[in-house]
Amino acid sequence: MNPIEKDPLQTRLEVTNWVILAILALLSWIFMPTRLTGVVLGSLISIVNFHWLHRDLRKVFSNLSGSVKGRIMFKYYIRLGVTAVVLYFIVSRDVVDIIGLIAGLSVVVINIVITAVMVLSKKNSVEEEA
Repeated sequence: MNPIEKDPLQTRLEVTNWVILAILALLSWIFMPTRLTGVVLGSLISIVNFHWLHRDLRKVFSNLSGSVKGRIMFKYYIRLGVTAVVLYFIVSRDVVDIIGLIAGLSVVVINIVITAVMVLSKKNSVEEEA
């Protein structure tokens, strides 16, 4: 298997996920302590899912023989199913506050939006200078 170097943008996304988790957990701890576990647990589920997706895509694209689409879709459904089962047990057992869980699950989405805005603003400022 050929090792594929990690893209700097991917590394930045991974680090920023943890920074956003820390910021949300701190804000939740200060302003809404009852939602802290939901924020942390939702963030961890979201970040683990993101890492799992990255690992699966890396494996699939390092060996492009056979049915790539089938393997990607199979792994996608496995990841979706595992996430659904975990969330089902968390919600049905009333382990955490739902609002905190939803906020935590949004960590990767928040990160991608922030990163996209920052990258596009840098690109626009470089184009304006040229």
